[in-house]
Amino acid sequence: MAKTNKSEHILVVDDSPDTLEVIHRNLSAAGYNVQTVPGVAEAVRALNAVPADLVITDLRMPKASGLDLIRHVRENYADAEVVMVTGYASVPGAVEAMQTGAHSYLAKPFTDAELLESVEQAIARLRLRRTVESETAPSPAQWGILGESKKMKAVYRSIEKAADSSATVLILGESGTGKELVARAMHYGSNRAAAPFIPVNCGGIPDGLLESELFGARKGAYTGSVESRTGFFQAAEGGSIFLDEIAELTMPMQAALLRVLQDKVVYRVGDREPRKVDVRVIAATNKTLETLVEQGDFREDLFYRINVIPVEIPPLRERGGDIPLLIRHFAARFAKEQNRPVPKFDDRVLDQFEAYAWPGNVRELENVVQRLVLMAEGDTITAPQLPELMRFSASQGGAPRSLAEVEAEHIQAVLASTGGNKTRAAAILGIDRKTLQNKLKA
Repeated sequence: MAKTNKSEHILVVDDSPDTLEVIHRNLSAAGYNVQTVPGVAEAVRALNAVPADLVITDLRMPKASGLDLIRHVRENYADAEVVMVTGYASVPGAVEAMQTGAHSYLAKPFTDAELLESVEQAIARLRLRRTVESETAPSPAQWGILGESKKMKAVYRSIEKAADSSATVLILGESGTGKELVARAMHYGSNRAAAPFIPVNCGGIPDGLLESELFGARKGAYTGSVESRTGFFQAAEGGSIFLDEIAELTMPMQAALLRVLQDKVVYRVGDREPRKVDVRVIAATNKTLETLVEQGDFREDLFYRINVIPVEIPPLRERGGDIPLLIRHFAARFAKEQNRPVPKFDDRVLDQFEAYAWPGNVRELENVVQRLVLMAEGDTITAPQLPELMRFSASQGGAPRSLAEVEAEHIQAVLASTGGNKTRAAAILGIDRKTLQNKLKA
């Protein structure tokens, strides 16, 4: 298999010619640009000539030790990563190497796989940090949606195709993935862009009011109706209506919506006269409609009507590489709002962000970054400032906890990340505010 050339420059420092030869051969075969030197003095001169992205250094060498070189790198080349290699492995030695600034600690003899894994982890950390701390904020993807992962590029292609059509679209995705943002992109990328885009949260309007909100009401149609009202469908004439949480519609409302999709007319509450509408319908849900159809909770004919063009938005945990872009974007935005410098993010924080599952997806990430920027003390965000749920806890390895305990802990953590805002916390958790209040009482 042909090697892939990599841009990173690696400096290897060891007084053993055999070790230098082995490391050089393995890393060169992996596609890295490798330079070897036999001691610390030579390493300093090499770094002055060409700064390295990664320094791999032996611990014990004549005159100056590997720890001296690590300190030199940390104080003069803060962006570089360091891996310590030694034949004198010990816990105190490993601790001192880590405290001095080594990324990892390899004991001789090590396997080729162990060497490559250590180098790849160090390079991955370097790339992640450079992406997040880049002085130039990453360019937002088209339509203002951030993401360069393979799955997000597939979403962009779906948006482009859907924008060229007037067919009904069904956007699928977990809570907080950005379904409304995708719907707006479809609208404003279409020939309907000059007409209104009307978003409607089907789960946020009481059942008794939803019909009149969507289709309008004639004067005197119900108690308190003192004038005729125009519904959301008529307000969106010529444009698009976004029906979020469509799975929350009752069966009667599902039947009414099906009639609109089939006949292109609406009936105001209390009115027998149909009114034509030219509106593109974009629906969204975080539930599996096929399952609801099987359970009898969602009309099969309506499902096929709205599922003409399905678009699935991946959860944040599956968008490899997008987290640094989002961190930088949100940090820059919130720092600007607070008129303060954009903070840096410690490596451990970035590691935690990458390892965390993000059940609330992009919305949760946005809230966490906002909290960190607002509460930052100094110019660097460190691990102790993270929400408790994202920090390591030795107690997590103890006795198994009940599902209720885990749920309660997660709810409290999400609520803390929103600064106590129950509405935003409920949105992140994918439940309504009333359900959240009941869980908090419990």
